[in-house]
Order: sequence, then C-alpha cells, then structure tokens
Amino acid sequence: MTTATLTAAGLPPAWSDGLLVCKQVLDLTADVKTFVLTPSEPGLFRHDPGQYLTLCLDIDGEPVERCYTISSAPTRPDLLTLTVKRVPGGLVSNHLHDHLAPGGAVWARGPLGRFTINLHPAPKYLFLSAGSGVTPLMSMTRTLYDLSHPVDVVFAHSARTYEDIIFRQELDFIAATTPHIRVRHFLDDRADQLTAAQLRTLAPDLSEREVFTCGPAGYMTAVRDMLATEGFDLAHYHEESFTFAPLPVTAPESGPAPATGTGYKVQLARTGRTIECDAETPVLTAAAREGVTLPASCAQGLCGTCKTTLLSGSVDMRHAGGIRPREIANNKILLCCSTPREDLVIDV
Repeated sequence: MTTATLTAAGLPPAWSDGLLVCKQVLDLTADVKTFVLTPSEPGLFRHDPGQYLTLCLDIDGEPVERCYTISSAPTRPDLLTLTVKRVPGGLVSNHLHDHLAPGGAVWARGPLGRFTINLHPAPKYLFLSAGSGVTPLMSMTRTLYDLSHPVDVVFAHSARTYEDIIFRQELDFIAATTPHIRVRHFLDDRADQLTAAQLRTLAPDLSEREVFTCGPAGYMTAVRDMLATEGFDLAHYHEESFTFAPLPVTAPESGPAPATGTGYKVQLARTGRTIECDAETPVLTAAAREGVTLPASCAQGLCGTCKTTLLSGSVDMRHAGGIRPREIANNKILLCCSTPREDLVIDV
C-alpha cells in the first residue's frame, strides 16, 4: 500500500472530538426528536449559533458519519441538543430514533460551519426555513432571545401541516414575549411555495435585512431566485444544507467535462467500477460527473462525511479540519478535497 502524500491547510483555530452522553429524548412531532446531550468532559463543545456537529457512528459494524445542526443556543453551556427528523430509509436518522436513549452516547466532532449570525452581525435579520431546516435558525433565535439582543428578527417557517411545525410552541412563546422577534408559520403541501407577495408583506424593508435560509434544496432554490427577482443583494444571503445527492457539475452540452490536467484512474474497490479523474479535480466531483453518488455534505473539507480509506495511490488534500491527523496517518482521505497524484484505489 502506498501512503498518501497530503498537504493540509486551513484548519480551524479550534476543533475537537469527544463523547456526548444522552440525557433526555424529546418527541417534537410524529417524526422529529430532540436529543439532549452533554459532553463527557464539561466544556468540550463550544459553538456559534447555527453551527453543526459531525456524528461518528458504528452501525452494523460499518463506520458512518453524518452532520447535524446544534439546535440549542451557546448561551446554555455544557448542554447541547440535536433535533433529528426520521427520514424514510435513512440509515443514521432511523438509528438515532430507534437506539439513542438516555444513558447512551455518541462520538462527535466539531463544532463546524460558517452559517452563523456571529459572522454576519446586523440590526435586522430575516430567517427563512422549511421542515427540519428550522434547526440552525432556532439556535440563532434562542441565542438572540437569551441575550436580549434588541435586533429585529422576522422568522418565517414552512411546514406541510400544523402538526409538522417543529418548535411551534417555543417560537410562538418567544414571539409573544419579545416584540422585536416576529414569527410566521406557513402551511402548504409544497413547502417551497413562499411567494414574493408574502415576502414583501413579512419584510417590506427586505433590502435592509441579513437573510439566513435553511431547508430542502428546492425550497432554498425558490427563495434564492425570488430574492434575486426582488432585487435583493445576495451578498447578504446565506444558506445551509446537508444533502447526499451528487454534486452539481458544469459540463459542455455534448460530451463529458474536459480534464484540466493529467488523467488518472480511480478504482472504487467495493463496486469494482473505475472512473477518470484529472490532477486538478477532487475525486468526489469526478465521481459525480460520471453519475456516481457518494456520501457528502459540506464539500469543503469540514464535515468528514466523504471520508474513506485510500487503499492505493497518493493524493493532494487541502482540507478544513474534517479529518484528524491520526486518520491521515491511517490512509484516510476526504474525497471532496483530494486530487490524485497517480492512479488510486479507494474503499467505496
């Protein structure tokens, strides 16, 4: 086996991993639970509102990593909550719902992410969410409420039914007791149907607000397009999403995307398939170009979801903290930020 040659850069100034112990499980809706967790070492995780953790799990003998936003506020130290929607067929969400109970524990890495009001202070915010995308915005709202910040917040959340509104009672309480935080719930069979007219009614001063959006891909696309149509400056627009679909690929209308350097073969050991990847393209992107879907979330070297074992070959890897030094020493790589230096064999 050839050990990977790696070049790591851009590590966050502080990141850690450790054990989280489950103290309580709360049923929020028919398919959403909040897991109340405490670090086994007090103060292990300090986070900004809107950041996420990567859970590192062993499910049926296979290591699995998934990202979940911290729904609690950092104003309540040594306690954090993860709010998880059960996804039909979802490996990790079903495992957590069925097996994580008080007294249980999970290994986590983080906090990670730049989707936070701490990086974008403003006198006015517009929070737009759909479904379980409410979680990072709930963390931000809880923080502003706990600290009595006099910022103006409009929070619009879309859900399919009244019973599916996550955090409904708490959001209504915050709005009832805090004049400068206004909450509006939208019910629709299609959660991406927030209209421009509704948006103008909610926030006639839209151009003065910093906008944070989280939800299904279709919802965020609709919101982003609507804001652009309304003339909103998208420099003040921020979104967050964790998906496991192929990365978007820009290619010519005819034929595959051209290689930009020396081409190499990447063998996917578990399937036996081989793909082409040039020296300038991350392996994850090359796989997406050929229609191969591999687990991934941030695609920025932060979360670790695309981590796999390099069985043969060498890569250049520029990551942002989503992999630990001891994992690198054991030939682990992040597919989203690793480019080949020669032919590769990877354990996927």
